[in-house]
Amino acid sequence: MAKFYDRLTTELQTFIEAQHIFFVATAPNDGRVNLSPKGMDALRIISESEIAYLDLTGSGNETAAHLLENGRITIMLCSFTEKPLILRLYGQGVSIRSKDAQWQEYLSLFPAIAGTRQIVRVNVESVQTSCGFAVPFYEFLGDRPTLKEWAETKGEEGVHEYRQNKNRQSIDGLPTGI
Repeated sequence: MAKFYDRLTTELQTFIEAQHIFFVATAPNDGRVNLSPKGMDALRIISESEIAYLDLTGSGNETAAHLLENGRITIMLCSFTEKPLILRLYGQGVSIRSKDAQWQEYLSLFPAIAGTRQIVRVNVESVQTSCGFAVPFYEFLGDRPTLKEWAETKGEEGVHEYRQNKNRQSIDGLPTGI
């Protein structure tokens, strides 16, 4: 059965730290819902009511556009091993970019990864657990190196140019802040 919390308990924080993948969902006021898988050791617990994740350059930048419009974000993690559990973190998010005063403070929490685009900070307003009984077992074999290698090959200037051409607006035409 689903259970709600008003903060991340120590037990839930331990669960989050053990996961290799998480999913990010956002939606504009009018348009497509975006749901993206994330990995690469990119999620950090800041406090019992705040998390942040390192966002890497990709084919789109839907999350940033949706956060600019309404701030709504849901992070989902689930266990693919041992004890079944689904964990959803509901909150308000903002994008922190290299020009922002908080950039260095948050960036220092993550490994250096080529192609880092922004950090998404989430004020967690509600936490929900559910059973996860239907989630299959999967074995973590490692992070894919493809995105990191792509960014390293393009170089900082090439990645910047890519963002300017591909990441300035969402697929629904909303600005992303880049």
